[in-house]
Amino acid sequence: MPVAYLPSPASALWHLGAIPVRAYALCMVAGVVAGLWLTDRRYRRAGYRPGVILDVATVAVPVGLLGARLYSVLTNFDRYFGPGRDWTDALRVWDGGMGVAGAVVAGALAAWAYCRRTGIDINPVALAAVPALGVAQALSVWGNWFSQQLYGRPSGLPWAVEIGPQHRVAGFQSVATFQPLFLYESVYDVLIALAVAYAIRRYLLSGASAFALYGVLWAAGGATMELLRIDSSARMFGLRTNMLAMVVVFTVAASYLIAMRRRYRLRIAMHHAEPPASQRALRPRSSRAASGGAGLGASDEQPEPAPGSLPGR
Repeated sequence: MPVAYLPSPASALWHLGAIPVRAYALCMVAGVVAGLWLTDRRYRRAGYRPGVILDVATVAVPVGLLGARLYSVLTNFDRYFGPGRDWTDALRVWDGGMGVAGAVVAGALAAWAYCRRTGIDINPVALAAVPALGVAQALSVWGNWFSQQLYGRPSGLPWAVEIGPQHRVAGFQSVATFQPLFLYESVYDVLIALAVAYAIRRYLLSGASAFALYGVLWAAGGATMELLRIDSSARMFGLRTNMLAMVVVFTVAASYLIAMRRRYRLRIAMHHAEPPASQRALRPRSSRAASGGAGLGASDEQPEPAPGSLPGR
């Protein structure tokens, strides 16, 4: 064991009287609360009505949690069903197993349906929520520190995590410290949040484009984590099911961004296309010149968006 390492918590379960309090659940709740707070703050700073995010969350959060568990069960099917397995373990969410992909997709669809039904513009809601997703995930992934689940190969680095013998993968019982993949994922999720927030402001992304960018970055990081994991997992087409899901998410999100980029370039090209020669002589040299000649003082330039505002309003 290295001289310096990250110890695992002695317990992942406490009791408040007769009420059990599980660390994994607390981390999930902390992530949800932080994500909602940041989303609501970004939404209100953009000038939109307070209370809208909490209204959307009453539908999106429960559906997202359900989607997270369903994703985890489907991608680890052999862990809950089959010979020698107890299917009721699929209901034991406090033991871990909440898939981010399922949470994001299910929660986003629920939010979209709610906004469509109530007449809320989904674009500013998405722009406020997407960076907050990274923050929420960065906090909730620490539940794996308590459950001692998300770790990689043996490591002697100062930040390696100690894993108890009962949680070690078969074949590594003699090794005590491993790569802390939950720590790597947490740091990466914070970087995703910062990168998406910057891209929204810098490139005036729409809500759908911001969501797709998040999907590309998250899937790339998630695929890397899957390559570093050493625990067993269900496989399909020779790949871990989680890895296969990352490939699908990355492909869909990247395809959308590429399509939007091509559409943007086509629109710009059409905007700058020269009119027919017969009409060219009738066109003023510029709208600035035309308005200046008429004494209107108009400008071709569009005003810059206010600092801190969300585009697409």
